Parts: sequence; structure tokens; C-alpha cells
Amino acid sequence: MSYYDQVKEAADAVKSRVRDAPQIAVILGSGLGDFASGLDEAVAMRYEELPHWPASRVVGHEGRLVVGTKRGKWIAALAGRVHAYEGHDLQTVTFAVRVLGFLGVKTLILTNAAGGVNTGFAAGALMVIDDHINLMGGNPLVGANDDRFGPRFPDMTEVYTPRLRKIADEAGRAIHFVLPHGVYVALLGPSYETPAEIRYLRTIGADAVGMSTVPEALVARHMGLDVLGISCISNMAAGVLPKPLDHAEVMETTRRVRGEFIALLEGIIGRL
Repeated sequence: MSYYDQVKEAADAVKSRVRDAPQIAVILGSGLGDFASGLDEAVAMRYEELPHWPASRVVGHEGRLVVGTKRGKWIAALAGRVHAYEGHDLQTVTFAVRVLGFLGVKTLILTNAAGGVNTGFAAGALMVIDDHINLMGGNPLVGANDDRFGPRFPDMTEVYTPRLRKIADEAGRAIHFVLPHGVYVALLGPSYETPAEIRYLRTIGADAVGMSTVPEALVARHMGLDVLGISCISNMAAGVLPKPLDHAEVMETTRRVRGEFIALLEGIIGRL
């Protein structure tokens, strides 16, 4: 079965279980999955229940798709994602985004937990992604292009839709939460970066660093979706503070800001 047919089969399986097709989707990063539990009229599906859908195996990534309503809009919320560092190729990593496009999603909100490279940030900040740098060593669009997904050479001048970034700012102001903007850089992982690598990333213009999001954004734009990216600065990157990095700190920080994070998402959705 072709990749296209696998995506279509998974999308058909989701459609058969939900009342209405979502036009907005949110992919929830490490420790940020609580938003999915707050949807109304919700139908939840484990990734393992859906054909060809890769299972999430990382702590903090629950591994379920929830379709429901929020602020009168039908939403698809993915509590968890898969990563290239788990051994998946980038077509597998972005399978969910392809399915979302087939479901009729027009707006994709990508969230992640990221390390703060910009020394002006503090753990717990929510950063709007203005642009990204791909240092993962791969691109999910490599290989034969299927024109049914999108064009051979998609433009990436504005990966993260300016209109959506302005909406995020408005939603932040409404809850008295200042949202810094910045550049997100994606590396393969799973090891955290060295202090020397962080100094290099800061030099080339990075404000936050993580191990996801960029492949999803590329595929979403390939399919013509509007994209908004939000990073939760869950820890300061290596060498910024005199202490080692620990995934437990990532989970603790995302737990601490989940109230503001959910309020921000709801405010954004209400303005779409």
C-alpha cells in the first residue's frame, strides 16, 4: 500500500468515528497534553487503534487523538507525537499531519517543550515561533513528490502564518501573559546539546532549541495549511545555568504553566 493510501485509510478511520470534521488541529508537546482532556463532545482514539498511525513511546506524550469542540469550533488535539530520535523516518514522524490535512484541517497549532537559548528567557515562558532553523539532518519532503499532497518545491518564506502570530499576541494580552517571539531550531536528539553547541546556535540566531515541530511545519505548509508554533521554554539550554539538564525538569515546568498554556490556546481558538 502506498504512503498516500495509508494516510487516506487512517483519515477515513477517524472520519468514521467523529460527528464533524475538524478545521483546527493542535499537536501537544511534552507534558502539554492536558488541553485534549478539556474538549467538549469529545471522541478519543489511541494511536494504536488507527491504521498505520505510529505509536508514541516518550514520557510526557500520551499517544491519543481527541476530536471535540472548544469555543464552538471542532478541534483535533494530538496528545503526543513521535520523534525521529525514536528511530522513525521523517515520513513516519509527519504521518499525523498528513492525516490532519486529509481530515480537512486548515489551521495547525504546533506546540513543544524547548530549551531556552536566548538568555533573556526564563523557564515557563511561552514563545511564539516566528521562524525556524532545521538542523535535524533531514527533510520529510525528500523523495518522489506526490502532487496530491502538494508541490515539489513549496515556498517557506512564511512557514508560521503572520496572521496567526498576531492572534496569539492578542490572546496573550487578554490573559496578561507576555509572549516573546523567536526562532526555534530543531536538532535530531535524543541527547541534549552541549554548551558549545548552544553557543553556536545562539550565534546563528536561535532563541529556543528542541527535537520536533520543524518536520511537521514543513509538511503542513506543503499541504497548504496555516501554521502557528508555540514553544514552552521548559528549561534553559546547556551552559546557560550551572546545572545539568533533566527531562523531569521539563515535565515539572510544563505542569506549572499548563493553566496559562490552556488559557492561551483557548483564546487563540476563540479568535480564529
